[in-house]
Amino acid sequence: MRIFQSGAHPLLKPYVARIWSWEAEAGEAADLPVVLPGTGAEVFFHFGAPFRRADDGIDEEPGHLLCLRHRSLALAPLSGLGFIAVRFRAGRLWELIDPPATECLDQALPVEALWGRPGRDLQEQIACAADFPARRRLLEQFLLGRLEGCRSDPLVTAAVDRLYRHPQATTVDALAQALGLGRRQLERRFRAQEGLSPVEFRRRIRFQKTVRHLLLDPTLPLLDAALDQGYFDQSHFHRDFKDLTGQAPARHLAAARQTTHFYNTPGK
Repeated sequence: MRIFQSGAHPLLKPYVARIWSWEAEAGEAADLPVVLPGTGAEVFFHFGAPFRRADDGIDEEPGHLLCLRHRSLALAPLSGLGFIAVRFRAGRLWELIDPPATECLDQALPVEALWGRPGRDLQEQIACAADFPARRRLLEQFLLGRLEGCRSDPLVTAAVDRLYRHPQATTVDALAQALGLGRRQLERRFRAQEGLSPVEFRRRIRFQKTVRHLLLDPTLPLLDAALDQGYFDQSHFHRDFKDLTGQAPARHLAAARQTTHFYNTPGK
């Protein structure tokens, strides 16, 4: 598997965490992961075989958004894999796409639904591009053209950033006070932009960061990872994991460590 990754254009760094790509070698089959709910938002552009759902065998669109909050998505093993993806920073996707969060969560929304005909044209151009640098340039040029005008609530974006960086130390009441809002007003505006309440969003942050640490460091004890991210005890993490995924964490982690995952290493 050939793996490429890059930071974004300086003007895109407030919005884009990284641009990355996987490309299978000739004849190589990739065991793909179960994508878990969290706070992530990622747009995939496939120039090889598109993802296929493990449960029903249906192919995803050649270009699509994954923004899972309430359910997992199991991907089937795949030959001929090739994609480039944009990983958006928490809370910043909504400044660069047209539909609201309520229309985007928990489904693989095609790029045409995000950006209309220009999105479909971008997918076609990426499919024809020669290599990772050429595909990255196409993506960056397109996203730079989307920066005009603000499509999101700046106070909610600030709230998301503070929650993501300091979830354990940030209460909703303190956050509302710091932003000059009442709690109910913050909750209403937050849900309108993110599709979740601040409490629900903080829960996804805690869950996502715990799983990420456990997959990036297989030697890390589950209890240590859970406590570090603010869980009360191992049972608390177990209940949260099962509620969000339908599986016990030990079973999922044992399987996930035998295959690929989409978590990037620290500093990447």
